[in-house]
Amino acid sequence: MRRLFSASHFKPLTLGLLVAGLAMPAVAKTDFAIVIHGGAGTINKASMTPAQQADYERTLKAAVDAGYVVLEQGGSSLDAITKAVLVLEDSPLFNAGKGAVYTYDGGHELDASIMRGDTLEAGAVAGVTNVKNPVLLARAVMEKSEHVMLAGKGAEQFAKEQQLELVANSYFDTEFRLKALQKALESMKKQPHQASLRLSPNWQPEWNMGTVGAVALDKQGNLAAATSTGGMTAKRYGRIGDAPIIGAGNFADNSSCAVSATGHGEFFIRYRVAADICARVKYGGISAAEAADQVIQQELKKVGGTGGVIVMDKQGNISWPFNTEGMYRAKRSAGQVAEVAIFQEVTKSE
Repeated sequence: MRRLFSASHFKPLTLGLLVAGLAMPAVAKTDFAIVIHGGAGTINKASMTPAQQADYERTLKAAVDAGYVVLEQGGSSLDAITKAVLVLEDSPLFNAGKGAVYTYDGGHELDASIMRGDTLEAGAVAGVTNVKNPVLLARAVMEKSEHVMLAGKGAEQFAKEQQLELVANSYFDTEFRLKALQKALESMKKQPHQASLRLSPNWQPEWNMGTVGAVALDKQGNLAAATSTGGMTAKRYGRIGDAPIIGAGNFADNSSCAVSATGHGEFFIRYRVAADICARVKYGGISAAEAADQVIQQELKKVGGTGGVIVMDKQGNISWPFNTEGMYRAKRSAGQVAEVAIFQEVTKSE
């Protein structure tokens, strides 16, 4: 019988050759680190109750800690980000896995990707409807197939062959997301053309975004990144965003940095956000933090692209710029306590 593929059964991470980058100033290297996000958008602090904020912060901390334990024990960055994203996919709070938004037709279509920075191998899935944890399927595509991206029914058939857990599409239903769909459909009656509607004042920005992701550096010096999402509220026609597209919503390269993105996916695709940040580091000789700020706060902002990224360079330095009101996020470096944030301020937590 074929062995069940699960979060606890992964192939050992093999070391690949590092691609030589431009010389950078000497920077103190962190032994290992992990940073996660749970989506960006119009996160109104005034309308969020203390109990709701506590729920988000508790889950973000659980996710970052799950990945941190893997790294602390000498595990791979690939295993660490998988563990972290699984926590977020299994939570109804975030737009991925259990909490995925609804499509126009009232269903759920999920996307995910994963990439390792040593070999630049990657795996991605798009438009899956019955896979409980799309990040596991993306990883299976990378490790168990000859391809990089699988979509729709073919991806689901591959998931079945890999003995991943399958669920009814209704598993992803949540009351909160259903109400968002109803409000979005009401807005569409006034302006049915989606391209212009989604950029109009009548459309809530958070309906365009909401993704989870993780980036990590392990003790072996390898970076990895993963991104998972339910996509846009009321999306139609099999729409696919940036999350499963390598170079747009996700990228990892040991010679520069690793990135997971969240935001209005069409802009992140057009401006190849994740790969652009790493290219600016690799070829421009600037820091990952500066590169991320240039792309998110300048390039995207000037054209109306909203969202944010989590970024880690090869020394383990972390940045998380966003041009929205908030971004659910958490980070933890070797020997440090977890830092959790939703708005601008950061909370340290044992």
